[in-house]
Amino acid sequence: MISKDILKKIKRIEITTKHLVNTVLQGEYLSSFKGRGVEFSEVREYAEGDDIRAIDWNVTARMNAPFVKTFIEERELQVFFAADMSGSLGFGSMENTKTELMFEFTAALGFTASVNNDRVGFMGFSSGVEKYIPPKKGRKHVLRIIREILYHKKKGEGTNIAAALMHLAHILKKRSTIFLISDFYDAGDFRDALKAVRHRHDVIAVVLRDRADSAVPDMGIVPFYDAEAGREIWINTSDRAAAARYEKHAAAAEARLQKIFRAAGVDVITLTCGRPYIKDLTAFFKKREKRGAR
Repeated sequence: MISKDILKKIKRIEITTKHLVNTVLQGEYLSSFKGRGVEFSEVREYAEGDDIRAIDWNVTARMNAPFVKTFIEERELQVFFAADMSGSLGFGSMENTKTELMFEFTAALGFTASVNNDRVGFMGFSSGVEKYIPPKKGRKHVLRIIREILYHKKKGEGTNIAAALMHLAHILKKRSTIFLISDFYDAGDFRDALKAVRHRHDVIAVVLRDRADSAVPDMGIVPFYDAEAGREIWINTSDRAAAARYEKHAAAAEARLQKIFRAAGVDVITLTCGRPYIKDLTAFFKKREKRGAR
């Protein structure tokens, strides 16, 4: 039995994303994610400007006139969301948390992919794989993914991105566009696993951030709860020297993360709590489309 609260959330996200799909996302999505190949359509008479490499010599000889093969793009894609569900995503200093940001992003792109008849799959992970939903087509399937995310009760608090990536490498037989969604606060080394998955799939890192990840506001002595370590610590945010050290450390960690993505050839979208994600998403789509046009 689905609770009224869950139904309200599902209805709200469906209405919101339907508007985004119809007004913004669909065209950008189609332009950014091309089909993975072409298939033969038909032959027609040669016209000036046609590529001579497309001439069908058998039909040309039979018809005693030049004919060319025409092809259509295989548009269908397989889109897969691999989402971090660890404790640190419960954090958010603005009006939403990283978990809520992950949820809305997944729903918006999931419905967009569904409208374009693409297959959509989902895997939630923390220190291990917590949820797996095989790729399928259709709006009902995307609604199932949304329900599963909303109902999910975390089993682990830590983060193991390498294990999640290697699991994907084993289960995804068809080339896929993978959105790897996390705050990427993982003490482990996931570089080799990322490169291995990127070798076969189109991987896009979706980095979830909050303003407090890189800058500490002066709030006096306040408690911070480390959800992944399961403990509370008190920090004097008025100590500006300590805040400066924290900010320097955060900037260095972010630079290392971006270096890992560049080395693996992975595209990156950064989404921030309290900021409309649609702006960052459309900017990413446009950048990707320009690069593909070159």
